Amino acid sequence: MNIAVKLTLLSSGVFLFVGMIGGVLKYRGIMKSPEHKAPYYIDIAHRAALLYSFAALVMAELLKFSPYSTDIQLAITGIPLFFFSISIAQYFKLGIENKVNNQFTERNFMTTTGMQLLILGELGGIGAIVWGFVSTQIIS
Repeated sequence: MNIAVKLTLLSSGVFLFVGMIGGVLKYRGIMKSPEHKAPYYIDIAHRAALLYSFAALVMAELLKFSPYSTDIQLAITGIPLFFFSISIAQYFKLGIENKVNNQFTERNFMTTTGMQLLILGELGGIGAIVWGFVSTQIIS
């Protein structure tokens, strides 16, 4: 197993653990709220971390069949993992602040250029991972 697969599997475990912590924060918010609801973005952070943990697991499995060099594999997995991490952190930040329930009401770097970079990075990296699998396991 190469370093790109190991990094992606580690990220999967970290995202899962962070998601579990998010569940604790969500429960705490539910118990403290008169409406028995967690802050909006704590709920999103909890779910996103759990979903990203499984996304990283799929990425790691697909990388095992990659035709690319280790350096390319690190780039095409590292970029989406970076954006997954930033997204989770932003959701927790907004949830802890409990100021908004829609971060896109304010135009700033995160909601404009940041989102464009996220889209390119995630689609590009995961697209390359999937193409690597297709090219070695389906086409050849």
